Amino acid sequence: MSHWLSHRQQGLLMTGGGALIISPDALLIKVIGLPDAEVLVWRGLLTALGFIAIVMIRNGAQTLAAYRRCGWTGIGVALLFSASTFGFVLGNQYTKGGNVLMILAGAPLIAALLSRLFLHERLPWRTWLAIGLCLLGTSLIVLDDAGTGSWIGNAFALLAATGLAANFTLCRTRPGIDMSPMLTLSGLIVAGVAAAFGSLTGGLQLPPADSLVWLVLLCLVLLPLGFTLIQRGPLYLPAAEVGLLMLLEVVAGTLWVWWLLGERPAAIAFVGGALVLGTLVAKGLYERRLERRLRQGAPQHDLC
Repeated sequence: MSHWLSHRQQGLLMTGGGALIISPDALLIKVIGLPDAEVLVWRGLLTALGFIAIVMIRNGAQTLAAYRRCGWTGIGVALLFSASTFGFVLGNQYTKGGNVLMILAGAPLIAALLSRLFLHERLPWRTWLAIGLCLLGTSLIVLDDAGTGSWIGNAFALLAATGLAANFTLCRTRPGIDMSPMLTLSGLIVAGVAAAFGSLTGGLQLPPADSLVWLVLLCLVLLPLGFTLIQRGPLYLPAAEVGLLMLLEVVAGTLWVWWLLGERPAAIAFVGGALVLGTLVAKGLYERRLERRLRQGAPQHDLC
């Protein structure tokens, strides 16, 4: 792939592809229909198995070395990813789903501010413009499912957005080091904390067969594969742009629910989805043209 795609294009493809792979998450959680504590425990255990399987397939005999390379930074990545998972699930429990998605859409902005403050990364004007347009588009998508909500739920959603943004920013402090193996630890943290505080009386019960099938598909296959690709995004892209591409999940997830559950979005949601997709496509095409001009030796000031 690296022979015909630029470094940046590989990052766009990985992150965007990962966001699309995890886009049925909300849909399948509805179909599974288990209590939050049970979902979190099974989600943590199964994703940990999926992540370690991917690490072993990719690294073979060097699997332990892949974990050791992450160091203490990897521990921080795992904790931040776990915080984001808990914030997302608990946010949906205590406030409206639309509120959660609107606040999560702020993750690229938070990542941009964190990267500017701690890494001194400066984003071009087009990225700031894209963040603003995608925030607007996401708000239109979830407008009919938003409201005043609960301040506790909104705080959990903010925790999810901040954890996600800080995770991507932290990854940028170790250039060239793949932090995706540490998502295995994150899965174990989520399962352990949920089991300890989730009041699972009588122990963890095996879900009904139909729920188990969807649970395995989501947590053992889709989430490990998708989040491994997303977690590799900061190797190629600024943290804010990784968060920006994750908004594809909101658009695709809305379409999944409409298509399979018949929950038709409001008309304004289609406008919002078109705005998000149009912004990301336009930005990608513009930057592809800039890359071509750079290879042809165009002056640097023309590429800003």
